[in-house]
Amino acid sequence: MEHQKSVIVFSTPTCGWCKKLKSYLKQSEIRFKDIDVSRDVKAAQDMMRKSGQQGVPQMWIDNHPVVGFDKKKIDNLLNIKKR
Repeated sequence: MEHQKSVIVFSTPTCGWCKKLKSYLKQSEIRFKDIDVSRDVKAAQDMMRKSGQQGVPQMWIDNHPVVGFDKKKIDNLLNIKKR
């Protein structure tokens, strides 16, 4: 079994795309840390500094920022095989 990459999701409770992203990761059996940037100002600043974007969802896969629910990019970075 290959090593699970580090996955951090930046989201807010009211974001529909955030919910879609997290449910997609769960379906794909990808473990991730979820950070609510509406409550964690420092994390929001880190996220914006790294990606240059303030919108959510965003995720870092092994420190590589992915802005939005870019399924193709996420599948490639996480080696998610189409079922």
